[in-house]
Amino acid sequence: MSETTALRGGRADANGARPPVVELRSLTRTYGSDPPVHALRSVDLTIRAGEWLAIVGPSGSGKSTLLNILGCLDRPTSGSYLIEGIDAGQLTDDERAAVRAQMIGFVFQTFHLLSHRTALENVMLGEVYAGGERSGREARALSALERVGLGKRRDFLPTKLSGGEQQRVAIARALLGTPRLLLCDEPTGNLDTVNTESLLALFDGLAEQGLTLVVITHDEGVATHARRRIRIVDGRLTEVVG
Repeated sequence: MSETTALRGGRADANGARPPVVELRSLTRTYGSDPPVHALRSVDLTIRAGEWLAIVGPSGSGKSTLLNILGCLDRPTSGSYLIEGIDAGQLTDDERAAVRAQMIGFVFQTFHLLSHRTALENVMLGEVYAGGERSGREARALSALERVGLGKRRDFLPTKLSGGEQQRVAIARALLGTPRLLLCDEPTGNLDTVNTESLLALFDGLAEQGLTLVVITHDEGVATHARRRIRIVDGRLTEVVG
């Protein structure tokens, strides 16, 4: 399968509906064999476009393993992971890399910004690493910064930005390739209460624009703010209602 074919995604059904952005079917991930560690156990999960989902659970519950599989950084032991109808488990390593670059954005607790580069340059670097076209890169990066409300901070170094602003730059960098899925690993872990609330409002706005967000968090306040909550314990998922 070519990279181009890999990124076409599933076809719409007879009613014109697109496949879910994420669909996990009886997915398991087991490490080692003596004894085996069951990080994920028969997980079923469907996430549709524009959903703002929080996955919450204690350390060792399987959150990181799930995030790695959703980000095409790891493969399930059994079961399947479909992203927009594409079976990620059937892709070659190069095709999986193409999916990560073109369909998935990553945001982490640590901002990973270069201190000697401006906000705009840091955003542009995200596309350099993903292999995007040079033509129009600066304009696309500025548009991403404006999308997160930091267009006027384009020439600021990270050291001149607040923690919340630095995280917004990191989000703009993740948005540069127009991903379908934004994966966030403890994105508020280094932020104070005011900046956390501001970031959650940004997530609300991105979801309203149709972006699909999955946020891994220990923070029950962040999880409660999300539109949908999943709890993970011992590798099993439970939907939180209300």
